[in-house]
Amino acid sequence: MSAPRAGAPPEPPTADPRRWWGLVVIALAQLMVVLDSTIVNIALPSAQRDLGISDGDRQWVITAYTLAFGGLLLLGGRIADLAGRKRTFVAGLAGFAVASAVGGAATTPAMLFGARALQGVFAALLAPSAMSLLSTTFTVPRERAKAFGIYGALAGSGSAIGLILGGVLTDYLDWRWCLYVNVPIAAATVLGALALLRDRPGRSPGARLDLPGVLLGCGGLVTLVYGFGEAEPRGWTDPLVLALFAAAALLLAAFVAWQRRASVPLLPLHIIRDRTRAGCFLTIMLAVVGMFGLYLFMTYYFQVVLGYSPVRTGLAFLPLTAAIVVGSTQISARLLHHLPPRLLMAPGMLLACGGLLLLTRLTVRSAYATEILPALLLMGLGMGLTYMPVFSTATSGVAPRDSGVTSATVNTSQQVGGSIGTALLNTVATTTSTSYVAAHLAGPAQRAEIIREGTVHGYTVAIWLAAGILLLAGLAAALMVTAGAPKHSTRAKAPAPEAVAEGT
Repeated sequence: MSAPRAGAPPEPPTADPRRWWGLVVIALAQLMVVLDSTIVNIALPSAQRDLGISDGDRQWVITAYTLAFGGLLLLGGRIADLAGRKRTFVAGLAGFAVASAVGGAATTPAMLFGARALQGVFAALLAPSAMSLLSTTFTVPRERAKAFGIYGALAGSGSAIGLILGGVLTDYLDWRWCLYVNVPIAAATVLGALALLRDRPGRSPGARLDLPGVLLGCGGLVTLVYGFGEAEPRGWTDPLVLALFAAAALLLAAFVAWQRRASVPLLPLHIIRDRTRAGCFLTIMLAVVGMFGLYLFMTYYFQVVLGYSPVRTGLAFLPLTAAIVVGSTQISARLLHHLPPRLLMAPGMLLACGGLLLLTRLTVRSAYATEILPALLLMGLGMGLTYMPVFSTATSGVAPRDSGVTSATVNTSQQVGGSIGTALLNTVATTTSTSYVAAHLAGPAQRAEIIREGTVHGYTVAIWLAAGILLLAGLAAALMVTAGAPKHSTRAKAPAPEAVAEGT
């Protein structure tokens, strides 16, 4: 499929009759990357016992993945633009499968940490390639809405699916299968990609990789994500944490300054100067903070406070997953080509905020059906309403040569939001719980009950904060996302020459 000349008649949507099967391939890859951020969480206690990982080092099973993934996304997106999105998509899948197999076969902690870092490297290549393939394949508004509805449903529910699958595999097979499971998924997806996916060339003459931008941008992101990771166990005022944040600020400031003068920048600044696109990036980052608050605390609440098994914990999140799918595919996908995106995103954040507010009433004996389930359904519908228009709008109208790095910026916003959510909300919950226990513990006879009550109290205070952050996300969507509804059309709209030049 060749890129149309500026002003030329657009190709009809029937130009690639296999595009919907291609969507299945892209969706499988996205699901694999997203669920891998949580599937290992359930398996971590078993892996720790098996490999003799210390309590101080166990977070590296998670951190190694998030550091490499979040830090290298911009590089992965630009490589996709330069080398070809289909090529990098297949390479990312193959590398992710190999890394997963190595992790599943790990015999030492270092081997597992290294495999998880390698998974993150290839995920950083795979994720932006997948979204940019979707963006360049589906350009007709109605079809684009459907495609991004499915993509948004998987992006929003993949973490919950990871919890369910991780619980089943850990309980009935072995923790190693939480990594091995990626191998057959990736193999099938590679075959599908080779047979079904077609790329739209977008490389400009003379395009090359911005190496100073890579060093500054990726270095700043790695340092920032690492800083948030260390803030959780060390505290926000620890000298190392403060030094990491200061270094990240300097590197990212230098990155922006360099991008202003670079002839072929890693991240063309017009991508983030666009008000609507910047609003989408900010909205998704804040939304993910709230989602991490939900997953983090409810996972522990189900298992530690209510005594659920890993499988039952995963199944408890199933209504949330279903609600995200409904919100993305049956509501957002049907309404986006009729309404401006902000009229879905802002109400979606308000719904999700309402779900979190219901969870602030948790006690050590809350009933799932009457007190937890309604909150999960509201959260799911709200996230489904938000995720799909964010992904579609943020990548809409971008020149093909910049689609990979734009998709990478969306993914980076999610990763930074996840890092902030984990560090900030967990710190608030832990500090509040400790204060509660110290104030209420009168004697050893009540110790166990007071600790449980203190734990839940810490969760509810942190969930209040997460709800406030989702309100900010709704405000950002309402005020910054100014794009109108996509035009009703059965054909792809050809971008104007100046839009191709600017990617807006």
